[in-house]
Amino acid sequence: MQQEWVEQWFDSPYYHILYKSHDDSDAKVFIDSFLKALELPSGARVLDLACGKGRHARYMAEKGFDVTGLDISPASISYARHFEHERLSFYQHDMRHLFRTNYFDAILNIFTSFGYFNTDKDHFDTLKNVSRGLKPGGLFLLDFFNPEWVRRNLVRNEEKTLDGIRFSLHKSIRNGRVFKRVEFETGGRHFVFRERVRLFTLPDFQRMFAEAGLEIRQTYGDYNLGPFQEQTSKRLILIATKPVQP
Repeated sequence: MQQEWVEQWFDSPYYHILYKSHDDSDAKVFIDSFLKALELPSGARVLDLACGKGRHARYMAEKGFDVTGLDISPASISYARHFEHERLSFYQHDMRHLFRTNYFDAILNIFTSFGYFNTDKDHFDTLKNVSRGLKPGGLFLLDFFNPEWVRRNLVRNEEKTLDGIRFSLHKSIRNGRVFKRVEFETGGRHFVFRERVRLFTLPDFQRMFAEAGLEIRQTYGDYNLGPFQEQTSKRLILIATKPVQP
C-alpha cells in the first residue's frame, strides 16, 4: 500500500530540519501554559498525540506526569524511545485508530498536528478515539492554527536555508485546505514533499467535538492563553472535557 504524505514527509529527516525552530526553548513556555490551563495533579496520565521525537513529552514527564507519546513516524518514535523511563513511553501509532480506553487524564494535540487526513471521517474518527481514550472528566487540549488568520496572512512563496539546504516553500488555499509544496536539492537529488491541512473553523470544531462526546469549556487565541479573536488571533486553542456520566 502506498504511503500517505503524512507518513512519507513526517518520517523524513528533512522534515525535522525544516521545522527544527519549533524545538527551541520557547516551546517549554508553551507547554507550561497548557499545563497551567489544564490544572492537572502530579502523576496524571497524559497522552502527547502526534509527539514527533518526544521533546515535549519528555518535558512533561520531567514535570511529574505519567506521559505516553504517540506518532505515526517510525523514525521519530525510534529516536524518542532512547529517552523512555518509568514515567515516559512511546509508541508508533496512527491516531485514526483507538489506542486505549478510559485511560488518560489528559490528551494534548499541539502545534497544528490535526487536519492532515483526506476525509473528514478520518478527522472525526480521531476525535472519537480521543474521547474514548479519556477517563470520564478527562481533558483534551487541541492547539490548531486560526484558519482566518492563515487566509489573511498567507505567504505564497518563501525560501529558507537550513543546515546548508535551500528550501523553497509554495503555499496556496483551495477546497477548504491550505497546501504547501516543499522543494529542495541535497546530495545531488531533487526532492518535492507536499503538506495539506484542513482549514477547520471554530464552528467546525464545536460540531465535531459535540458529536464525538467532548464538551468545549475554553478557547484561547495564543500561547499566553489570551482570548480567541476570529479576525486577529494566530492560534485556535481548545480545551474540552469528556463528561462524567450520571
